[in-house]
Amino acid sequence: MSLSMYQASAPVFTQALKGLLTGLDKAADYVEQRKIDPAALLQARLYPDMFPFQRQVQIATDFARGGTARLAGIEPPPYEDVETSFAELRARVEATSAFLATFEPSQIDGSEDRDITLTRRGETSVVKGQPYLLLQVMPNFYFHVTTAYAILRHNGVELGKRDFLGVS
Repeated sequence: MSLSMYQASAPVFTQALKGLLTGLDKAADYVEQRKIDPAALLQARLYPDMFPFQRQVQIATDFARGGTARLAGIEPPPYEDVETSFAELRARVEATSAFLATFEPSQIDGSEDRDITLTRRGETSVVKGQPYLLLQVMPNFYFHVTTAYAILRHNGVELGKRDFLGVS
């Protein structure tokens, strides 16, 4: 049996987002227990030219939401990028997971050759569905989820592999 485009997208994103929720919860507990300003973690970066934790979470949800929607041939719902707390980021991740749960396999399966039109920095390009998912969406999604995890871990939040995998 072959792997379908649906199986390679929405459920995979949903599982990783569970791990991101665990990280958010543990980070919120960490700053509360240690009486640290939450902004210290929300704005933490691995390196000065990288986005902070808060933005890593936002971008990860953008790729999960936008990638899945485009594969299904619909426009993704816009998010405002206004989250400034762990609770607000948690709500964004939960909203993304709820959005992903609305898709049926039939909406995404068969999208391997669907034209996906992307506009970035004023330039428009068209890519096919399978390379879009495998070469753009998945690597970017996991880059930002992993970076968010690494920022928290680097700053002392006790997270392990099972947390990252969303199975703890």
